Amino acid sequence: MSTTTPPTLDTLTEEERNARFDELQSRLPAVWRIIGLNEPNESVVIVPSVSMDKVEASSGTAMQAMEERFLVLLLLLRQPRLRIVYVTSMPIDPTIVEYYLALLPGVIPSHARARLHLVPVGDASGRPLTEKLLERPRLLERIASLVPDLGRSHLVPYTTTERERDLALALGIPMYGADPRLAPFGTKTGCRRLFAEEGVRHPLGSEDLHSVDEVAAALGRLRAARPTAVEALVKLNEGVSGAGNALVDLRGLGPAGSPGETAGLREAVQRMAFEKPTIRFDDYVAKLAERGGVVEERIVGVELRSPSVQLRILPDGEIELLSTHDQLLGGPSGQSYLGCRFPADYGYARLISGEAMVVARRLAREGVLGRFALDFVVVRDEAGSWATYAIEINLRKGGTTHPFLTLQFLTDGRYDPVSALFMTPTGRERHLVATDHLESPALRGLSTADLFDIVARHRLHYDQARQVGIVFHMISCLTELGRVGLTAVGETPSDADARYRRAEQLLLAEAEAALRPARLAGAG
Repeated sequence: MSTTTPPTLDTLTEEERNARFDELQSRLPAVWRIIGLNEPNESVVIVPSVSMDKVEASSGTAMQAMEERFLVLLLLLRQPRLRIVYVTSMPIDPTIVEYYLALLPGVIPSHARARLHLVPVGDASGRPLTEKLLERPRLLERIASLVPDLGRSHLVPYTTTERERDLALALGIPMYGADPRLAPFGTKTGCRRLFAEEGVRHPLGSEDLHSVDEVAAALGRLRAARPTAVEALVKLNEGVSGAGNALVDLRGLGPAGSPGETAGLREAVQRMAFEKPTIRFDDYVAKLAERGGVVEERIVGVELRSPSVQLRILPDGEIELLSTHDQLLGGPSGQSYLGCRFPADYGYARLISGEAMVVARRLAREGVLGRFALDFVVVRDEAGSWATYAIEINLRKGGTTHPFLTLQFLTDGRYDPVSALFMTPTGRERHLVATDHLESPALRGLSTADLFDIVARHRLHYDQARQVGIVFHMISCLTELGRVGLTAVGETPSDADARYRRAEQLLLAEAEAALRPARLAGAG
């Protein structure tokens, strides 16, 4: 009797992998229907794999901290039968795990801990976590062995590339996230084309550019259509958090179409200012040739803000509008993501929500699944009216995901798109201010234990009874990088902001005090 050797990933073509992935994903609706029903053997495998540029990736601690941003998902353990497998590059400090489990409302921490399996790879390099897993088949077998029932489990990644697809195939469980074949919708070029096709207002510009000459020509077209433009943006198709953006100064070039304009535009491109100051021109041009990019006008006005809308498409095709945020931006030209406020300003929250739903319905028709976000620029004119411009689709979780999940899991509340408010089940408003970038060299003088001591002494901890307070994240990079993240939950926008500022001031003051020279032992 002949036997057939089961295939391995290495023996499958891309076409065969996609076919198997389609079959695997067809199980997801059935898995989704049992979520929250308190049935036995339900589990999720969380793999918060991120890609970082070479500068950030040089620190394994930075990578670890990014992977730990989604430890907020441990709050899912409030479901008494759920098991979680959480994978990271390196082991997580046990005190950090205890910190999150202590946030669980109405749950015995030890019971939750028994249902949590932490799986470190033991690889601190800056490569994506999923890549590390795929090159270790024995570790994948161990993770698969922790899944009690393949028919009641799914994979929760941070982003969805072909690597995450292959991981789902290796584990034999469906993935809650967008099919990587739909990734073009999340590029800058794909976004602009979709906005145009769906009639969603977006900045004037051009897409699918791959060279300095093409960028210069696109800038010429922009100036012809918008002679008053004084600045424009060049964006790499796959830039994240503004890191792929550059600002081009169009001043002093003379009228559009004038002799010498093309040469002047090339020189302006040569002088463009990168949002990430460490980027070199030649490297940027090489990435442009490889990835492609876009040129678009820089929106200006009396008042400018950068809100976003978070949505999700469920396995049955239902669309949920989850939240709106005002992004807190910084960097040389104000395009780098630093944090957020939630909810977004009522003056435009419903406007951007309506536009986002237009895009979401198109993405649902295309087969997109899971959480995603739309970024906007809104500008107020002299009459006080807001105009909205869609600028980006993020087909992944992002910087606003973990703060919102923190608030949602701790309060069981929901965002109401009509009132543009987040309400708890008892009808109370809640607001948040969050950052991934509370940074200071002084913070390197603190340890994780020091942070928790400060939290206890100054009563910064989240108060379950009042449903207000501070939740810290990215704790593991505190000592090496002098950086930590936090989410401040308050009853009003001003209350959330005050709690955020108080936590920031206290933490920095304690850090400065910790750096004061200690007396020498035995000195008189």
